[in-house]
Amino acid sequence: MPHNNMRVSEDIKREISASLRDLGDERLDGGLASVSRCEVTSDLSHCKVYISAHGGEDKTAEIVQVLQNASGFFKKRINGRIKLRKIPELKFIADNSLDYYDKITGILDSTKRGT
Repeated sequence: MPHNNMRVSEDIKREISASLRDLGDERLDGGLASVSRCEVTSDLSHCKVYISAHGGEDKTAEIVQVLQNASGFFKKRINGRIKLRKIPELKFIADNSLDYYDKITGILDSTKRGT
């Protein structure tokens, strides 16, 4: 990823993360969701936003749907804070690596207790 795309990805990640609190949806209360990473295409027309959340795959999928429905809100916030010619289309994607990490940690802990 070119340097400019990396900078734009990090800027978008920061703005979406900051805007999660301001969205005002009760399903996002408690700080369950976070942006794990962003990937912007080389022409800056699309951005994949990976969302991780505690509570399992179903909860993460629900949060991703809420965020996808609010993509206009995020684009408006990004447009007000980052100077880009065109704001990329946002695609929110569930990142279930936290659940995977918890599962692996549980297995390792049970293995330690067994020996």
